[in-house]
Amino acid sequence: MTTIDKTAFARLEAEGRLLNPVLKAATKKAGRFGFRGELALVFDTQLADEARPPLVTCDQVIAVAHEGEPHIAFFTGFLLSFEWLKNVADVLGDTLSPSGKYFLYCDNIDLSKKYQVELNGATFFILPIHEATVYNEILELLYLEKNDLKKLDTAGKTDAVANAALKFTGKFEAITYEEGLKVMGPVRNPNENRPV
Repeated sequence: MTTIDKTAFARLEAEGRLLNPVLKAATKKAGRFGFRGELALVFDTQLADEARPPLVTCDQVIAVAHEGEPHIAFFTGFLLSFEWLKNVADVLGDTLSPSGKYFLYCDNIDLSKKYQVELNGATFFILPIHEATVYNEILELLYLEKNDLKKLDTAGKTDAVANAALKFTGKFEAITYEEGLKVMGPVRNPNENRPV
């Protein structure tokens, strides 16, 4: 059975970055480990033994890594701001690979645009978020039918998404991170309009 310490997730786990997991376990595919949850990008200052939530996270993460391989093969998640792409690239760091498939749904990019950005030797596909969830968005992008996956458990669904993502060959408009910063919109306050 594949354990997290034998995969590219080991460092992220040791750093306490894999939060609120819906899945953090071996998947149905031999040698594959899956994670679904949040990735902590920027930690708050810790005071004594007080545990504070991170200041910045990548939410709705779906990712897989394979036993004995140094890289995360597939990663997708939600960012409130395109600007945090740099944080994702820095945090994932040595787990990124030129052959990996990395998709980030950003809340503050033009709904009609899709980009690809090279950072830390990897290509990130940057997409707007139309639906409420990354899961629904990635299914649509990869032409996966939700009904076909309904009977699968979380690990099975993660495998199905990862298998399709690893075959993805799409190309979007290539821009630099700096160009992306210039075209991104304002960052929405996720707490506005919430009942107090």
